[in-house]
Amino acid sequence: MTGMTDSPRTRMAGMLKTPRSRGMLSGLLLMLLGLWGGLIPFVGPYFDFGFGSGGAWVYNNDRLVLSILPAIAVILGGLMLLFSANRPIALLGSWLAILGGLWFVVGTTIAPLWNTSLGSALGGQTRRIAEQLSFFQGLGAFTIMLASMALGRFLVVGVREARRADAAHAERDRAATAAAARERTAGGSTAAPEWEPQERQRQNGRHQHTAADRTWRVTPPSRR
Repeated sequence: MTGMTDSPRTRMAGMLKTPRSRGMLSGLLLMLLGLWGGLIPFVGPYFDFGFGSGGAWVYNNDRLVLSILPAIAVILGGLMLLFSANRPIALLGSWLAILGGLWFVVGTTIAPLWNTSLGSALGGQTRRIAEQLSFFQGLGAFTIMLASMALGRFLVVGVREARRADAAHAERDRAATAAAARERTAGGSTAAPEWEPQERQRQNGRHQHTAADRTWRVTPPSRR
């Protein structure tokens, strides 16, 4: 009864496992995108590529809110996808990366409501478009695309995973059946109980006593 009750649960536990290689590429790319989004505001000014008049490696709340925090979310999501072999953790990493990419896209639109802004993009029109895309909108859109693809892969249970889970479940059932058979064999052993040798000794003693009685009761032959 225990095996029948636990079998759906154990099969579901097998479905929660997933190959680690499934999210490896997506996780690595997301980590690179997160590093880019978090470092480009500090490195870009070296090449006159950025926003405002701030110098390189200058920390402020604007860069924290618009660049560093979403970059951390994307990097953490990529790490979960890269190293996790558990489906719920990988799904959580995908959603975390999606939220980070979404903030890259909408952050510059919402942040001015809180008096937060990195300033105007530097350079001419072409450079400004490149800066806007590489810092925020384009970076966020590409992050959302990769994280969504990873999310879709982990939402679907592959045929190989289902077969592997069924095989593991069948192996556990065979092991449980073999263990139950061994217990039944041990409980119903064909070895003689301890009372049988004692009973056999009593029977032998009774036969010897009967033989002795017969010896004493033999009448001697009559003499003629």
